[in-house]
Amino acid sequence: MLTEKDLTTITDRKALIQKAKSRGLKMNKHVWNLSYEEQLKDLQAELVNLQQWIAKNKKRVAVIFEGRDAAGKGGSIKRFVEHLNPRSMRVVALSKPTEVEKGQWYFRRYIKELPNPGEIVFFDRSWYNRAVVEPVMDFCSKEEYNQFMLQVPEFEHMLYEDGVTVIKFWFSISKDEQAKRFKARLANPLKRWKFSPVDEKGQQMWDKYTKYKELMFSGSHTDFCPWLIVSTNDKRTARLESMRYVLSRFDYDGKKEAGSFLMPDPNVVARYYRHLAQIDY
Repeated sequence: MLTEKDLTTITDRKALIQKAKSRGLKMNKHVWNLSYEEQLKDLQAELVNLQQWIAKNKKRVAVIFEGRDAAGKGGSIKRFVEHLNPRSMRVVALSKPTEVEKGQWYFRRYIKELPNPGEIVFFDRSWYNRAVVEPVMDFCSKEEYNQFMLQVPEFEHMLYEDGVTVIKFWFSISKDEQAKRFKARLANPLKRWKFSPVDEKGQQMWDKYTKYKELMFSGSHTDFCPWLIVSTNDKRTARLESMRYVLSRFDYDGKKEAGSFLMPDPNVVARYYRHLAQIDY
């Protein structure tokens, strides 16, 4: 174990790790925790640089987080925006549509939330509710679903032609890991609000979710707006690699100094293709 004298001479994290290893202490978990915090801090600093570049050049960026319940979408968004300037950044998490919105064109409620010039918007779920959650839970008709699947590539192509950058993440989680996270939510009074009857049905209707997500990928994965599959059984790794992917998409000021640190791990983040090995089957 470390002595009081050891602790008075240690000046930084690396020295702490080296000293602990010299004493024969098992430090793998602690080393990873420290590494994660260091990487997160550096990536968040890069996101600040990216945001300033987006604001300066009047770019419009929308980052979509989709995936099964408890896949880690909200936690990742929280780390993305933690140090960003709220004046040129928004998080959008829409509730169920109102009666008026139900009578409007489906995309209308999302159009008004799209980024303005110089702004980045993070969607905690998006128009893709109609591609998976709604048909699985019978919240939309077959005709509404079919119309959406026909229109969504055209809708995103219009955004692309108008200069809006849309990044679409699918956070992929295994069935066992989802069940474990649901159990943890119910045991934590601070997170219990996240658990809903829809979440409970998600486990029961796992195969139906799988069917509709694959139909979604087949019908809306395009060259101009591809799906990015993120393995999220390890939430921390998923956060870091999704940040790296977003940063890798832009040639912002100061990016060259970061070098290979910004290259996402292809074993964690990969473009969808039909035979891609996923963990949420």
